[in-house]
Amino acid sequence: MSPAQAMILAAGRGERMRPLTDSRPKPLLEVHGKPLMGYHLDAFGRAGFHDVVVNTAWLGDQIEQHYGAESGGVRIAYSHEGRDFGGALETAGGIVRALPLLDEVFWIVAGDVFMPRFCFTREALERFAAGGKLAHLVLVPNPDHNPKGDFGLRADGVALNAAAPRLTYSTTGLFRKSFFDPLPAGNPQGLKLALAPLLRAAIEREQVSAEPYDGPWTDVGTPQRLDSLNRSPVL
Repeated sequence: MSPAQAMILAAGRGERMRPLTDSRPKPLLEVHGKPLMGYHLDAFGRAGFHDVVVNTAWLGDQIEQHYGAESGGVRIAYSHEGRDFGGALETAGGIVRALPLLDEVFWIVAGDVFMPRFCFTREALERFAAGGKLAHLVLVPNPDHNPKGDFGLRADGVALNAAAPRLTYSTTGLFRKSFFDPLPAGNPQGLKLALAPLLRAAIEREQVSAEPYDGPWTDVGTPQRLDSLNRSPVL
């Protein structure tokens, strides 16, 4: 397997989705008959990203059993945080653990968001790689559960910590390996590390760019949101 240029975050417990996640990992919950993370795998395959890393923890063996080493022409490498450390390492901890499997620049997306029309294009990755930023975030209009948003956006595309209006981080973005240089390579101790403090520090140094996205997007964080998606028309 070549160094992957995409990673799907699939290690979370999904507490707010209980009881649905008591016996099934959240990324395998289905919208219109397809697992949530399956939409991302298909999108990566269509865009020509044929090597993807998936990190797992809660019921992670189910994810590997479902997809195996390949799905629709996409080769999958697994970073089993639950098997190695007994639980999820949070977002940054999980990414750093998987860095040896990743290329110098790569896409990140959470396995529990639904954004079926988003295109993980190679052109966007190459444009980001040619620039000087450490990360590039996809921002969406603020949902009801996050009305204050997360980050602002300057007219020249630079992300801001304190600005109005603020948009919500979609959990989708492009990152360089060097973004994670402050953390122990490969996270051999299995440290639980959050991504938000790293992002805010890099944004303060103007090392993060961003773009708005107004296509369909849902953080599938509750059974009610999942039910609403399944009752809505197929996108």
